[in-house]
Amino acid sequence: MLGVADVPRAAAFWTEALGYVAREQTKDTWVVLEPAKGAGVQLALGYSETQVQEHPRVHLDLYVEDAAEQTAEIERLVSLGAQHVDWDLYPDDPDFVVLADPEGNRFCVINSGHH
Repeated sequence: MLGVADVPRAAAFWTEALGYVAREQTKDTWVVLEPAKGAGVQLALGYSETQVQEHPRVHLDLYVEDAAEQTAEIERLVSLGAQHVDWDLYPDDPDFVVLADPEGNRFCVINSGHH
């Protein structure tokens, strides 16, 4: 489960970001998202009063094939409400970019073709 302060807002972002749909009607405190097309991993969003962690131990990684796709995906996610994160733990020549969803939860967009 991904903890969020505003379940409907988070559901709106992640359904668009991942191409998912709500498995049942979104509640103020809970929703499960599933792939719109076919089987796949489901994502639960639940209400939480816990503050967002600056360096979370658990986060989502979204993979793309190359640098051009990574740039396009980042732009798409930002247009949906994601924000760039000033990440202080980037290695030299990173294959990932850290973003935050509208709730502030960190996630990465990873270029799997990076060498």
